[in-house]
Amino acid sequence: MAMLVEKPKHLCRDHILLRIRHDGGTAVPGQFVNIRTCKGTDPLLRRPFSIFNQEKDLLEVVVKVVGKGTEALQKTEPGEIDLLGPLGRGFSLPSKERVLIAGGGVGNAPLYYLGRELRARGNSLFYIYGTRSKDSIYLKNEYCDLFNDILFTTDDGTAGCKGSVSEAAKEIVHRERFSRIYSCGPTGMMKAMADLAGPIPVEVSVENYFGCGIGLCMGCNVETQKGMKRACIDGPVMDGSSIQWESLTARS
Repeated sequence: MAMLVEKPKHLCRDHILLRIRHDGGTAVPGQFVNIRTCKGTDPLLRRPFSIFNQEKDLLEVVVKVVGKGTEALQKTEPGEIDLLGPLGRGFSLPSKERVLIAGGGVGNAPLYYLGRELRARGNSLFYIYGTRSKDSIYLKNEYCDLFNDILFTTDDGTAGCKGSVSEAAKEIVHRERFSRIYSCGPTGMMKAMADLAGPIPVEVSVENYFGCGIGLCMGCNVETQKGMKRACIDGPVMDGSSIQWESLTARS
């Protein structure tokens, strides 16, 4: 059973935080939950959301409000909530490495929990937090407190460095040595990070639309060098170097 413990909390423009008590076990960073956003049939399908953080049986989920389903979720009162999860494949968790993590927009959400678990394993973390503008940055203090080094980028230059995550990453990778790269965000950004990584292992969390979330509907297929994969069960975390990015960018 899952229970929304309080009203959704406004974080910044178009972003809310859900705090859900759930007895489904401990999630791996990068996994997601599938939530029915209302009790009726419109919208019919559940919506997938990555897990921002977990403390014992308390899950935290950042939601970007973009349509009918998420607008309904924004108005949900505390109480029982229809949730499946944790689902999917999460990030790998090495120890004592120098790691670069790059997020864009709502794609920053699963990278907080990842950073927490990596730091607990003695890794040194450089984080790039990218978004459109200053008023789209959520939970800034929490990210700043967690990561050893952090750089904010905005498309319009209203906070941090003006420009894209991939532009900032190119400069950082040129001057520092990393043993692993993680990324989540817009498809074009993740492709750029995978291209930039070269021989460095790179893991990305793809944001395909998940119809069922459990591998039945085949609606989230991703073309890879090893054939077609279902993002909801073979991912959402995948080897960025194996993805046929042209097939994804053509859809976006």
